[in-house]
Amino acid sequence: QVQLVESGGGLVQAGGSLRLSCVASENTFIIKNMGWYRQAPGNQRDMVATISPGGITNYAASVKGRFTVARDNAKRTVYLQMNNLEPEDTAVYSCFAEFSDGDVTLGYWGQGTRVSVSS
Repeated sequence: QVQLVESGGGLVQAGGSLRLSCVASENTFIIKNMGWYRQAPGNQRDMVATISPGGITNYAASVKGRFTVARDNAKRTVYLQMNNLEPEDTAVYSCFAEFSDGDVTLGYWGQGTRVSVSS
């Protein structure tokens, strides 16, 4: 069974940094795109950053230049380095990954990790 397990959230002051990690527990299927999404209270879930198997990245405009997404394919892990955090970054961050058996590709979500940024 596919599971994505996140870690690294917490409380930080504005201007601080956090690093999120998300590891896929299953190692049979091919992992395609991976990424991070976030949902603030009362808002919809929005894309933060995505990364392809070859390392092509895409960022939301609000985090570009502050956040960096990376992946370690051997460890089946995706990271999100968040620098210069702002109170507006406060949200539950969830990782996302696409798993494929070569024919069918399905997307899975982690359980989410909370990031709180105080002003």
